[in-house]
Amino acid sequence: MGNLVTAVLAGLGDGAVYALIAVSFVIIFRATGVLNFAQPGLLILGTFFTSVLAVDQGLPFWVAVALAMLIVAVISMGIERVAIRPMIGRPVFSTALVTVGLFIMLLILAFRLFAARARTINDPWQLDQWCLVQGEGSCTVAFYQHHAGKIVVVAVVLAVLGLWLSRSRTGLAMRATSLDQEAALAQGINVGRMFSLAWGIGGALAALAGILLAANGSVVQANDALFALVALPALILGGIDSLRGALVGGLVMGIVSALARTYQPVHAPWLGPNFENVAPYLVMILVLLIRPYGLFGTKEVQRV
Repeated sequence: MGNLVTAVLAGLGDGAVYALIAVSFVIIFRATGVLNFAQPGLLILGTFFTSVLAVDQGLPFWVAVALAMLIVAVISMGIERVAIRPMIGRPVFSTALVTVGLFIMLLILAFRLFAARARTINDPWQLDQWCLVQGEGSCTVAFYQHHAGKIVVVAVVLAVLGLWLSRSRTGLAMRATSLDQEAALAQGINVGRMFSLAWGIGGALAALAGILLAANGSVVQANDALFALVALPALILGGIDSLRGALVGGLVMGIVSALARTYQPVHAPWLGPNFENVAPYLVMILVLLIRPYGLFGTKEVQRV
């Protein structure tokens, strides 16, 4: 039971980051109808800029995080204006291929910036743990501080984002644009500005997710950008256009991955190493066989 509780707590910490990445996908998709496969590139750029600002320049960690998120948001908005805006009205598949090309370009840029070496960012929580249940001479249930930190940061960021989207004029304009772009234009909303803002927010959230992943003392390399693709099962499980689904899907996939990492090497070693990276995709497939639009996704209604 102790191993189970410890695994679930660790899964919630990782799942919070998965949820943050999934929300970054949903924000852009709801506003523009584009599934942005360039998000992994933005994620790794966030960790790079944080490393430069916090380690090389010596800025306080959270100041470096805020500046890195701002830089990546500006880059993301520039990408939308230069590469995505001209694709309005084109087939969705063509736009998706453009984002794939952007991902490759950003990954090449990341390899250049990292200069073929691993980097690190400062660790605000260290690797300390809280012992929630003490057994005979050992800790039965442990909760690492970096997992707790991830949960708290993601909860605060998503709560603030939710309040802003529901209460502010700009947030309401973004929601109106996501529901009906033509109606939003008729009401005087600058749809192009809403597109750029959605991409900026999505890029900033992806950067924060990359920072949280690296903020445990681990080294970061350019190919770690591919980790963002692990959030795709969470995104599809919850529903590709649902913010609530992204949150639930991220937490579920984090717990599934943590349980597989804890129990699979003992009870099913024949499945091979790194099975925890495969388990979320298996859960996603099983759920989609029952609910093709995900748990909270909007069903498409076609009239004949």
